[in-house]
Amino acid sequence: MPYFDAASAAPLHPVARQALLAALDEGWADPARLYREGRRARRLLDAAREAAAEAVGCRPDELVFTPSGTRAVHSGVSGALAGRRRVGDRLVVSAVEHSSVLHAGEAHAAAGGTVTEVPVGRTGAVDPEVFAAALGEGTARDGGTGLGGGTALACLQSANHEVGTEQPVAEVAAACRAAGVPLLVDAAQSLGWGPVPEGWSLLTASAHKWGGPAGVGLLAVRKGVRFAPQGPSDERESGRAPGFENLPAIVAAAASLRAVRAEAATEGARLRGLVDRIRARVPELVPDVEVVGDPVRRLPHVVTFSCLYVDGETLLSELDREGFSVSSGSSCTSSTLTPSHVLRAMGVLSEGNVRGTRQAGTESADVDRFLAVLPGVVATVRDRLGAPAAPSPAPDGDDLVVDARGKRCPIPVIELAKVFGSVRVGGTVTVLSDDEAARLDIPAWCEMRGQQYVGESPAPEGGHAYVIRRTS
Repeated sequence: MPYFDAASAAPLHPVARQALLAALDEGWADPARLYREGRRARRLLDAAREAAAEAVGCRPDELVFTPSGTRAVHSGVSGALAGRRRVGDRLVVSAVEHSSVLHAGEAHAAAGGTVTEVPVGRTGAVDPEVFAAALGEGTARDGGTGLGGGTALACLQSANHEVGTEQPVAEVAAACRAAGVPLLVDAAQSLGWGPVPEGWSLLTASAHKWGGPAGVGLLAVRKGVRFAPQGPSDERESGRAPGFENLPAIVAAAASLRAVRAEAATEGARLRGLVDRIRARVPELVPDVEVVGDPVRRLPHVVTFSCLYVDGETLLSELDREGFSVSSGSSCTSSTLTPSHVLRAMGVLSEGNVRGTRQAGTESADVDRFLAVLPGVVATVRDRLGAPAAPSPAPDGDDLVVDARGKRCPIPVIELAKVFGSVRVGGTVTVLSDDEAARLDIPAWCEMRGQQYVGESPAPEGGHAYVIRRTS
């Protein structure tokens, strides 16, 4: 069965499995001890650190192992902010960062700090000039916990975890260097595919993204960066990751990182070709689909698209029945009923969202079967939800109001589509909805249909009123 969710967790690499089993026998002792078993464990830990540092592009003494990538992010953000609190308390992040970065920002704001989110375009990338301008904001800020008024830290992912778009890390790093602001790069998605561009000050990653075992993260802090570890600490990992090291997992993580890097050029080119085929064929095979993410500056194994008039949870369940494991950023698959913050920041269609991330070894035949199965699955889900097959005739009716409050995605857009053809050219349809996804999906429907999205306003009886004008 094809597994297409490697961006969430990649299967254990064969090299990681071998290293893990060997380290279970050789690396069980305390690497801080001086007797022979401890010395043997220390040699394994030092070798793993050197291998990981080589892949990251830093000195071994700049890198520590953490219990997870999330812990690495929180430790990196909190430590850098604390180390530079005399400069200021502003944290600058992109709007599409991983939730661990945004949660670290929320914790900082709750403690009285300031957080600035830099917007992205429809491909999911930041504009380096906009990011640079954000670094200089806040010099006249009042309040806050810092003694100064400047920016203490900036965060930018190397590549997006949902749509695969690569960020302009080199350009942003140059802007940060000019502003005297350290840059933390979350490299969880990209580190297995190659080194991060130079210029970063802190870097985080997570082993289960590249085929290492879960429970191992990396935190690299360049020499010279002001850093004050927060929370409990002890003598291990330079005081930045307390607790006994999970040495067998660390050894396996470093071994698998080296192995996937050696395969990255060949496997990346092969997977990019498969993903290019999916990006091109899905809109041809399935009507009313938006493929999202940068078509060129992207990770080689990620493809994301959204389907109009589709319930994301049902779509994923139907694909699972056909043997395909994919993920989604649709609100229809979320317990919070809010769309992915990444899709929301990009301003793209969120309903019926599918993220497929291919792992090393994915065959061309797997992609062929996915493309063969997808049209029928989408058609079945649309038919079940009563989606319109074609616009309604008689385009001479008056302005209409559709009350879709209490109904969740994709129903508000389906009800809009059902009546839109009965409105005269120049007329409007107002959709009343309290579904959070409607704020994204109705404007996206207008763009896909070439109609005018007039705007939204609060509805008197709750929810929002979304106004669409028919232009053709």
